[in-house]
Amino acid sequence: MHKILSDNLSNNNKRLTTFLNLYSYMIARNNKAVFKEFNILIDGIIFVWILKLFGFSRVRRNSFDMTSLAPIVFKAAIENNNSIYFIGSKPKVIDTAIKKIKAKFSNLNICGYRDGYLNENERDSIFNDIISLKADIVVCGMGTPLQEQFLLGLQQSGFKGRGYTCGGFLHQTANNISYYPNWVDRFNLRGFYRMYDEPYLIKRYFILYPWSLIKYLIDSYEYNKEKKRSS
Repeated sequence: MHKILSDNLSNNNKRLTTFLNLYSYMIARNNKAVFKEFNILIDGIIFVWILKLFGFSRVRRNSFDMTSLAPIVFKAAIENNNSIYFIGSKPKVIDTAIKKIKAKFSNLNICGYRDGYLNENERDSIFNDIISLKADIVVCGMGTPLQEQFLLGLQQSGFKGRGYTCGGFLHQTANNISYYPNWVDRFNLRGFYRMYDEPYLIKRYFILYPWSLIKYLIDSYEYNKEKKRSS
């Protein structure tokens, strides 16, 4: 997985973009064939610090939320007259999220949206719908690895546009278009704020994150050992 991360970190040649933190890194290790097809950006300041320690000096935090990449993508879509399709979250949640996005970005061309609860038989018809709508950008929030699998399947079905995973962006936006208070973002306290707002994440931060860090250290060691052996 370390090689995939090294090869695909900020790889703008890829039309699909996903975001890794320490939690999703652990999942990505079991889905290498999927993640190797993505431009990988780092979501999570802790993972950014760790990667800098291991030689990724130019890495910085990027996330599909209003503190980072989402407004950049939306404003560029407006300027370039690109259409966007959203998929993810629950039906009522995405309805509310889309209303708030439209209120904030009134000129954004949203060509369609739907919830992220679909069965295997629906996937092909949704792929066809998105392609027939001529969406230029698809934003998918289903959680890792479902969102990556969906976007890769869409691309393999003939979609030629750009795709972004967005994790919990849609349900966060349904609560508040600016989910993080300014002071939380300024002092890099987003993880603590999410634990306060979504207590089920406490296990992820205090149990799964350390375990994933160990996995990353093992991957990094094995990658560098193999690199030395082959040089």
